[in-house]
Amino acid sequence: MQNHLYQKNLAALGLLVAATWAAGCHKTIDKEQFRSALNRYYSARQECLFEPEIKLPVQADAGDDQETKRFDALTDAGLLQRTPQEKKRFLIGSKQVNDYDLSPAGRSHWTADASQPGMGNFCVGSPTVQSIDNFVPAGTNENLYSVTYTYALKLPDWASNAEIGNAFPRIAQESMGQSATATLTREGNDWQVGNVTSTRGVPLPQ
Repeated sequence: MQNHLYQKNLAALGLLVAATWAAGCHKTIDKEQFRSALNRYYSARQECLFEPEIKLPVQADAGDDQETKRFDALTDAGLLQRTPQEKKRFLIGSKQVNDYDLSPAGRSHWTADASQPGMGNFCVGSPTVQSIDNFVPAGTNENLYSVTYTYALKLPDWASNAEIGNAFPRIAQESMGQSATATLTREGNDWQVGNVTSTRGVPLPQ
């Protein structure tokens, strides 16, 4: 009987130690570490207006609002200059077009592609994490966590107007904040980010 009680107490003690150990391990998870790792991940990734990048100067049909919408928004923001032209067409007269090129102000915001002359983009910065909303271990691996968080993109002044928002809705959405989930792996004292999926449902570039 005493042996049975001893085994019972030993088992209970083992469960208590295991629970205490597990609780102690959970306390070592600081969600601010996740925030720092995610911000490092995003700091290396610039958000830009065009996907893919574009070549300037560019010519667009003045009568096609869909084609000129984004260029006109950038013109109104002072980054492009617009020059109306008349383009002659063989046998069928001519049509009105607009030539768009960088303005003096636009050159300071233009990110040129060094490998392709004329190609480039207007970039608006990197998102930052606003909050860590949830984190759970991925199975039994204490070095692998699934982290849900909210992030937002702080736009520069020239990209904060309604015209830019209407012309580039993806950027406008990210500036309002959205949720994402990432897998973070602990390597030493740091966490590495992988498999990021936003609320748009599309895996983000790794």
